[in-house]
Amino acid sequence: MTSEVAVAYMERTIWAQLIASVIGLVVYLALIVPQLITTPVGEIAWVWPMVGTIAGGIVLSIVLSIAWGIVARMRDPELEHTADQRDREIERFGERVGQGFLAIGAIGALILAMVEAPWFWIGNALFLGFFLSAVLGGMARLGAYRRGFQ
Repeated sequence: MTSEVAVAYMERTIWAQLIASVIGLVVYLALIVPQLITTPVGEIAWVWPMVGTIAGGIVLSIVLSIAWGIVARMRDPELEHTADQRDREIERFGERVGQGFLAIGAIGALILAMVEAPWFWIGNALFLGFFLSAVLGGMARLGAYRRGFQ
């Protein structure tokens, strides 16, 4: 595998996080949307499904990252499989992008709390902020890997 084709160490990790985040959201929505259709918001069991999908997403991300790293090392043992300075700069860039969406989710949750919205909506606003932060920050990182980073 040439360096032009090789996927950088941190890029593999970002892909693992994106995959896990999307799967986590889909699972959470599959558990919650049916309740939202048939149950009053105040009675929806959302806390443990949210905790479970967040924890499951973290575990899945770690497992995918480790498995992909093992495969990459077996495929090309001479290739460097650690983060370098460019990876760290791209990581900081992605964090800055992601933090904006996390702040939007937090502001949305704060506004919902101010108008005394049900906890369901407040919790889900925060959850959406975390999801958008992870996915859009990850997409910004991937864009930096693919199109270059100044």
